[in-house]
Amino acid sequence: MEIRHILFDLDGTLLPMIQEKFVRFYMPLLAKTYISRGVELEPKDFIASVWSGYEAMVKNDGTRTNREAFWAHMEEKLPISLEESEEIALDFYANEFNEAIRATKPSPAADQIVKAAREKGIETYLATNPVFPRCATMNRIRWAGLDAGDFKEITTYEYCRYCKPSLEYFREILEKYGLDPAECLMVGNDVEEDLSIRSLGVRTYLVTDTLEDRKGIPYETDYMGTLSELLEFVKSL
Repeated sequence: MEIRHILFDLDGTLLPMIQEKFVRFYMPLLAKTYISRGVELEPKDFIASVWSGYEAMVKNDGTRTNREAFWAHMEEKLPISLEESEEIALDFYANEFNEAIRATKPSPAADQIVKAAREKGIETYLATNPVFPRCATMNRIRWAGLDAGDFKEITTYEYCRYCKPSLEYFREILEKYGLDPAECLMVGNDVEEDLSIRSLGVRTYLVTDTLEDRKGIPYETDYMGTLSELLEFVKSL
């Protein structure tokens, strides 16, 4: 069946990066920002708390947003109010976070791929794991050289109630726009997070430039290749 909708992952896909390197770069910056605002904490302990907050989002059962799941967890870990904690985080993601572009390798192919899809009349969606606030996601879109207006959907932690690889995360997107899974393609680089959508009947394209397979999971995908090969694939649709 014809592909009429493409769901794109961002980190490691349209924004090439090694996830572990990226996290190692920006997490200490986040801790430094809190300390500079007078919050007394040990960077190592703070980073561990943020990681456990991430796990709280991944385990979210849909009863609250990922934002609520994260900050409910962090409220116990920080010696300041929840409101002040989030204010510092949002200020960081709007400013110092931009230094982390140095841990990524933007490719002009990313915008070319999205534009090629749209020229074909294919709807495009940014199905990035919703563990970041919108401002952080908009910055990463900009680093990648993409136009946010090209995406019908951009998933962020403010309203999403599930994370990858949960099928509920993908199901929410499909149901929100009334998409037929047989007409959709998921493009991503993470074997565990992005290929799980196959269980819903969606075809997948695994991008190999910075392929992530941390658990060594056996996998199947309909297509795979580099960003350059993906561009030619989209042009051929």
